Amino acid sequence: MTLFTFNEQPVTLWAILAVPTWVVVSLWVSKLIIKGVCARLTSSGKDPNIVHLIERVLFVVALAVIFLTTLSMLNIPITAFAFLSGAIAIGFGFGAQNIINNFISGWILIGEKPIRIGDFLEVEGAKGTVEQINTRSTRIRRVDGVHMLIPNSKLLENTVINWTLRDKLVRGSVVVGVAYGSDVRLVETLMREITSSNPKVLKTPEMAVFFQDFGDNALIFETFFWINSQVEGGVRAVTSEIRFAIDEAFKQHEITIAYPQRDIHLDGAIKIVRERR
Repeated sequence: MTLFTFNEQPVTLWAILAVPTWVVVSLWVSKLIIKGVCARLTSSGKDPNIVHLIERVLFVVALAVIFLTTLSMLNIPITAFAFLSGAIAIGFGFGAQNIINNFISGWILIGEKPIRIGDFLEVEGAKGTVEQINTRSTRIRRVDGVHMLIPNSKLLENTVINWTLRDKLVRGSVVVGVAYGSDVRLVETLMREITSSNPKVLKTPEMAVFFQDFGDNALIFETFFWINSQVEGGVRAVTSEIRFAIDEAFKQHEITIAYPQRDIHLDGAIKIVRERR
């Protein structure tokens, strides 16, 4: 039964009823297929960033196939949307610049992979782990547990510190000042033994202890070490353990950890004035 004609093509009641059914069923089946493919890739140990990229590409391809098939069912040629597509493009160009910018930036992040799922980032003073890269924004879980949604364009246009871009190596250091007159070689030996004996400190790159400076109130020593860590708390935990061990070892060897001191010199004689009653 023909209801009306469009571009000299008859549009029937069956076509109108079949189109919504086709769209709903095809979207549901597409999601199931995409989810199944991604689950199989994830279980096989594929990189989650590659799986995420494949998921996005399959979803876009599915939408394109559904759209073209729907037009074919309605007997509507693609050329009929030439004017409409031009108007939409102009509208997007003026009114949706940020959306398009973030959308394109999202595909650049997924394809180029300067930022990946699981990376530890520092963005404008906030630190957190990347949980998901979407086409418009990236979801980051901060170290305090709060989730942040950052526009993709900001991750490309601004300076972003990626702590785990190439590897999981993170360098830490502990600075301590000892009193003048301390046995500096013993201090170096103790700090080296304590740092290297920590199970989380890597053997390669090798740790090092440096006699940094003759300070105003102390002899300054610093130990550098490397650990495998994906979060900021990993370095903080190791440095805390090393400080506890250094404090205990210095007490056992009677090495004084220095503290600020000031000597006051008075010129001339001191007169004691007694209050008269």
